[in-house]
Parts: sequence; structure tokens; C-alpha cells
Amino acid sequence: MNVRSPTAAPAWRRLTALADSWRGDALRRALAADPARAATLAADAPGLRYGFARQCLDDAVLAQLVALARSRDLPAWRSALLAGEAVNDTEQRPAWHSALRAGAAAPPEVHAAHAQMRTLAARLREGSWRGATGRSIERIVHLGTGGSDLGPRLVVDALAETATPRLRVGFAANVDPLDLSRALRDADPETTLFVVVSKTFTTQETMENARAAKAWLMRALPADTPLDAHFVAVSANAAAARAFGAGEVLPMWDWVGGRYSVWSAVSFSAMAAIGAEAFDELLAGAHDMDAHFASAPLERNVPALLALVGVWNVNFLGAATQAVLPYATPLRLLPAYLQQLEMESNGKRVDRAGHAVDYATAPVVWGAEGTVGQHSFHQLLHQGTQIVPVDFIVFDEAPGDPARRAILAAHAEAQAEALARGLDDPALPAYRRYPGSRPSSTLRVERLDARNLGRLIALYEHKVFTQGVIWNINSFDQWGVELGKQLAKALLEKSAHRAHNRVPAAGGTQS
Repeated sequence: MNVRSPTAAPAWRRLTALADSWRGDALRRALAADPARAATLAADAPGLRYGFARQCLDDAVLAQLVALARSRDLPAWRSALLAGEAVNDTEQRPAWHSALRAGAAAPPEVHAAHAQMRTLAARLREGSWRGATGRSIERIVHLGTGGSDLGPRLVVDALAETATPRLRVGFAANVDPLDLSRALRDADPETTLFVVVSKTFTTQETMENARAAKAWLMRALPADTPLDAHFVAVSANAAAARAFGAGEVLPMWDWVGGRYSVWSAVSFSAMAAIGAEAFDELLAGAHDMDAHFASAPLERNVPALLALVGVWNVNFLGAATQAVLPYATPLRLLPAYLQQLEMESNGKRVDRAGHAVDYATAPVVWGAEGTVGQHSFHQLLHQGTQIVPVDFIVFDEAPGDPARRAILAAHAEAQAEALARGLDDPALPAYRRYPGSRPSSTLRVERLDARNLGRLIALYEHKVFTQGVIWNINSFDQWGVELGKQLAKALLEKSAHRAHNRVPAAGGTQS
């Protein structure tokens, strides 16, 4: 498979030449000249439609982007990913998260883990899980960080309307003690279960929170009360989890990266909240997108197109950031989820051959729910000096008053139109004019439910992988986070050493 620099591809040079013609007001002119753009620059995947007519491109650019993907051997890389080959070359591991949602074709260990999750979640949902004093568990506090937190947190928040009211589910990810104390506000130790998620069972933030949770229980419960009924661990280090005192341990595997693990036992808390049936729908939706990604031609392949449009904006039009704006409160956490998925995966400066790259990789990803963001940062989107490509995400069906949902949809469409077409009325003062030609795409999802949430998350996973292939980088390691961890450890050790050896006050004695 191709591991040469993408800049050597003829399509890269052709795209560089095409880029100049799409600067300035080119998008406004293209929209005015071709009313059929909305129909031709769009593609369908299960449950959603991707429209990119408001991007600064045309069929000629699209053809070269597809040619670039083929020159990068994207179909071969895609097959390797989905077959569980070691595409994570720095760690010699697969990135086989698609196996977690493969249904009957999933590996036996995945079936066993999901079955164990269902059994435990059913006990929580029906009230038969008893704490140490015999009372039913009523609250779950999920302790994890990064990929061990963002995925299940997103699922619980997005599908809150379908969650059981019997269980309250909270999250603590930060080592800041206020994060855990807020998650425990009004909690009863006798009815609280902690789910501790750490692949190694050594993650500092998570283990500090777990130890604080244990201390909180010990202060409240009778002395010598066994605490195992109050702890579930999700980890690849079962021995350490048992030694800590977890009564149940769910597995993790090296071939699933943290930010791709929402489909695994990492989301046990989410399954307990939304139910096994809804969780199975989440998995099925992701599998739908896997099948589309595996089989659709690149010209109609929505994850590939989403990725290629992003490459065009970053590498040829110079966009440094990408905004994701879900017009749905249940997806308010999606931008934070995608920040990790995209920037930890593709925020790399060294290619697969170990060479420093001389082209841009992942943009800064950010965003917020609509319409809230309109009263925050949309001023910059419309009239600022930086051009920020936008993904609008809208739903045809979602819970709530249809009239108010229509207002929400109208705002999303209006924002995309205003960005693209602008307003250049010479009768207006300059500060009231809009330059337009600001690119956006719209992902229109049929309805807000578990299956379509699975499709949407998997869509962005495959987008990230495709861009990694184009940029010749490994999307599945994250060595950039290690130096800060090492320095923090050294600082803490130095501080502890100083405290141990500090000079006592006058008149005191050295201990």
C-alpha cells in the first residue's frame, strides 16, 4: 500500500492548480450559475444525506480528489482496516473497532463481552443489583477520561429521552476534585455504583477518582463493609481491577483504541442508561455505515467524500479550523467528541515512514449546538477574516414540538445560505455586508435515534481514517500526549521529595 508523500501524486499538483479559481467570490458565482448543484453535489448513506453544494468546489475538483484517494490506495487501506490488519504500524496493532459492531460476524470475545454487559445492565435497570447494605443501586457514576469518557457520555446525553428514569448516570473525567464532587452531589453511598474505565487500570486521573470514590464510600458505610458491589471495572488489566476491589470486570482489548471504543464495554454505563435494545441499535447503525464505507464507490461514498472535502479545504484552500454545528441539543457533546476523534487521531507531523510532513494535517475542530452558537461565534463565521468550513447537522425527525423544530431547521438552512451567498448590497454600509463564498456542508439525518447516532459516529470515524490515508499518517496512535504525562509525573515526584526532606521550623524535630 502507498506510504509515499501525497504531494508526489499528480492529482495533488492538479488540485493545487485548481485551488486559485475557488478563492474570492467563486462559490457565490457557482451557486448563481448552476441551480442543480444541490442535486449533483450530494450523496446518500444509510439514514442520512450529505450535501456539499455549498463547498468551494465542482465536478472537476471532485474528480481530482477521488483520483488522489485512489493514488493513495484508499480501497486497499480500507480493506486492511475492516479486516483487522495491523494498520496501527507504530504499535503493530489492528484498529478493529468495526468488529465490535459486526453483529453475528463479531469475534467470540466481543459476543461474550456484550452478553456480560446485557446481563449486568438488566440487573441495574430492573433494580435487582444490590449495594453492600442491600438497597438497590439507583445511581451510576462513570469514572474514565478521554475515550473512556467522551463516547459513553455522548451516548447517554444524546439518547436521554429514551433512558430509564430509575437510574441516574453521571460522569467524572477530570482529576480536579470538584468534578467528582459535583457528580456525587445528592448521591447516596448505599445506592451508588462506580464504573471505573481504564485499559491499563493505571490512568492517573481515573485512578485518583476511583480511590476518592472508595474513600467516600468507606466514610459513609459501616466499617469493614465489602465494597465490591459498588464497583464495576472495564479494563484489559483484570488482575489490577480485582485487586482494587471491583466486583465485576468487563474486558478491553489492545486492538481497540480508546477514542474508537464507544461500541465496547467502555459504554456499559450507557447501556445501563438506554437499555440493551437501544445499544444494539447503536451498534447496528455503525455497522450500516461500515457496510456503506466498504462497498460504495468513492464518488458516492459519504465518509470518503466528507474526508476529501476536508482535505481540499485544509490542504488547498488553507483552512486551519473546522466547525461542527449540530442543530440538535441532544448532540451538544458531539463537537467535543469529534475534537478527540479527529485531533488526537490526525494531529500528526510525522508520516508513516518517519519523515516530517511538509503539508497540513488535521485542522482544529470545534463547534457548539445550534442555535446557541449563533449568539456566540457566528459573527466570525460570517464576517471574520478567517474562513472556517462548517458541517451543519440537522434531523428530519426528533422529539419535541414540531413547530419549534421547524424554527430550528429554518435557522440551520438560513445560516448555511448566508455563509454561502452573503449580502453585498452597495446601498448598505460596509459593516452590514456579508462577503459570502464561505463553505459548508449539511448532513441531513432522517431521525434522532440510537441507530442514526451509531451511523453518524461511524461516519466520522471513517472520515478520520480516510484523511489519515491521504496524509500518510497513522491515525491510531497518540504519542503526542506522552511527554506532558512524563513531565507531570516528574514534577509530582520532585514535589513529594521536597516535602519529605523539607527543613523543619525552628524548635521542631526532623521526622
